[in-house]
Amino acid sequence: MSSTTLLVRPSITVSDFRCTAVPGGKPFLEQHRCHSISYVRKGSFGYCSRGRAHELVAGSVLVGYPDTEFFCTHDHVCGDECLSFFLEPELVDAIGGSVGAWRIGATPPLPELMVLGELAQSAAEGVSDIGLNEIGQIFASRLVDVVSGRERKGTKTTARDRRRAVETALWLDANSHRNVELEDAAAQAGVSPFHFLRLFSSVLGVTPHQYLVRSRLRHAARLLTGDDRAVTDIAYDVGFADLSNFVRTFHRAAGVSPLKFRQASRGMRKIFQERLALN
Repeated sequence: MSSTTLLVRPSITVSDFRCTAVPGGKPFLEQHRCHSISYVRKGSFGYCSRGRAHELVAGSVLVGYPDTEFFCTHDHVCGDECLSFFLEPELVDAIGGSVGAWRIGATPPLPELMVLGELAQSAAEGVSDIGLNEIGQIFASRLVDVVSGRERKGTKTTARDRRRAVETALWLDANSHRNVELEDAAAQAGVSPFHFLRLFSSVLGVTPHQYLVRSRLRHAARLLTGDDRAVTDIAYDVGFADLSNFVRTFHRAAGVSPLKFRQASRGMRKIFQERLALN
C-alpha cells in the first residue's frame, strides 16, 4: 500500500491510496482513526467490519467510522486505487446526519456519489477549478444525504449573509494573488468553513475556490493584453503556483494558450477566427 497526502487542512485531509495486494494475500486487522470517505476509482477489494462484508468496485465508497476495526481482502483482482477524505469532528458535526449514516460501512456505485467522486478526482489532478477542500466537504455532505434519505433544503440567505458573501468575494479578488484557503475566506466572513462554502455558493453561484481561480484568470487576461512581462511571470504574479496549471486552466477558459491569447489581443485575429471555425 502506498499513500500520498494531497491536502492537509484543519478540518479535512485528503490522500491518494494505491494498493497492490494480490489475490490470496493474508488480510490484517486495521482501525479507522476518524470519520472518512474513500472513493474507489479503480480496482476492487473486500471490506469486512462489525460482522458485515462488502465488495467494493470502481464507483463504490468506503465510509470509515472512528475506532472501528476492519480488514480488507483481495480475492478477485489485483489491487485498487482510492481517493480518501479524512474528516475532523467539527466538520462532521457541521455536515450532520445520524450516527447510522456514518456507520454504513460502504455504498455501492451510486450515480449521485460517483459524479462527485469523479469531480473530486479531477480536482486532485488539477484539471478542475473547484477546490479539493470544497469538493471533499460537498462529497461528504451528499453522501450523508443519500444514505440517510435526507433532503437538504436550500440554504436560506439573509441580507447579512448576502453582504458577507459579496464582501468576501471582493476580499478574495483583492487577495487572489496570494495563497488563500477556504478557512481564510470563512474567517474573513466570520462563519465556519462548511457554512461559508454553502452560503457563498448559494449567493454567488460558484464556490469560493472557483471564484478565486477565475479572479486570477481575469487578472491574467488583463495583464496579457497590456503588459510585456513573460507569461511565466504573469502566472506567478496573479497567484498561480505552477506554470503548467496556469497554462492548462487558461486554455480551458479561453480556448487558446496564454501566448496565443496575447497575440490575438495585439491584432492576430486569425487565432480566434480559427478557433471559432473549429467549433
